[in-house]
Amino acid sequence: MRFSDKGMISANGSSQIFGVDFHNFIQREESSSMVELASEFGLNVREVKHLKKRIERS
Repeated sequence: MRFSDKGMISANGSSQIFGVDFHNFIQREESSSMVELASEFGLNVREVKHLKKRIERS
């Protein structure tokens, strides 16, 4: 099965991605690396990249 952004959105719902509070993520994004963000929010690095991509679009 192929992995895509649309598949992630439809599987997780459009209003919530990975169960992460966006305000908290944005505040910590400025001062932390991707690995630190992943470990802090319980995500993997691929999911952190996806969240950053979604935030840039908004």
